[in-house]
Amino acid sequence: MTRVGWVVLALILLAAGIFASLLRVGGTAPAPAPRPAPPPGLIVPVAGVDRAQLTDTWGQARSEGREHHGTDIVAPSRTPVLAAAAGTVEKLFESGRGGTALYERSPDRRWTFYYAHLAGYAPGLREGEPVRAGQLLGYVGDTGDAGAGNFHLHFGLTRTTPDQHWYQGDDVNAFPFLRTGQALP
Repeated sequence: MTRVGWVVLALILLAAGIFASLLRVGGTAPAPAPRPAPPPGLIVPVAGVDRAQLTDTWGQARSEGREHHGTDIVAPSRTPVLAAAAGTVEKLFESGRGGTALYERSPDRRWTFYYAHLAGYAPGLREGEPVRAGQLLGYVGDTGDAGAGNFHLHFGLTRTTPDQHWYQGDDVNAFPFLRTGQALP
């Protein structure tokens, strides 16, 4: 056999060996690693903040005789804000009080999660986008009426019906759900 013949034969044998190593003769493929189950309830929507660090700010007095309807989570500027649960980004919104804000709707449309005073949104985030629990949504800021340097996330929870809009529904104190991780009813 010529030198070229030996080279061709060697390449054929090498290719056959690689192909054979890719086949599992008589065996079964290993089972894929199990994915962790999603948390039963809300996760703390600010990276690095433990449930024990949360304080209940629901009902505190605010300007113009208002009561606070949310849970304020203090964190350094630009700390990642995460989706508290799976859902869909319903509205990206700018307002005088909430500043740069985001409304997320639960998959069953029975809950709206409100994230306010953001320094900005996650790159590429858009309305209608599905999100998973723990996904980056934005960053802690001091926009709106938070006050310069008062960096925190205002997290609100609203019970809705599937036909209501993102701005409708009944406010619910999110603190017990964030503190314990219990599932929403």
